[in-house]
Amino acid sequence: MQQLRQAKILELISDHAIETQEELLAQLREAGFEVTQATVSRDIKKLRLYKTHDANGNYCYAVNAPNQHRGMNGILSETVLSVKYSFNNVVIHCRSGMAQAVCQTIDDMRLSQVLGTIGGDDTILIVTEGTEQSEQLCDIINDLIK
Repeated sequence: MQQLRQAKILELISDHAIETQEELLAQLREAGFEVTQATVSRDIKKLRLYKTHDANGNYCYAVNAPNQHRGMNGILSETVLSVKYSFNNVVIHCRSGMAQAVCQTIDDMRLSQVLGTIGGDDTILIVTEGTEQSEQLCDIINDLIK
């Protein structure tokens, strides 16, 4: 049942600009799936859905294909102020209140250089295996924010 429901979710978000979990829940129920908001929330996380802008500028759910950075450079270019590294640490400064969103975006990218991330209000610390990986990560992020 979970696979059918998740396939339906992917179909719904590709056919409709779904802006909220409640809207997705209603669409699923309309399609015959008896689900709770908690289940929809778990499905969104498992399917790695994220919110992006539609053609009208409204937020809507989209599929986050692994290792594809499409759509991610928007949040990075709008919020990242600086990217620097020292040894196996990368520090990213963001606009106030945006570090968590940028941190999640970087986590969603599943970059091989990233061992882990910690996000505060306006600063992110990323741990890598070494200086080479930190430099590569800075280059990737700087390319995305240009």
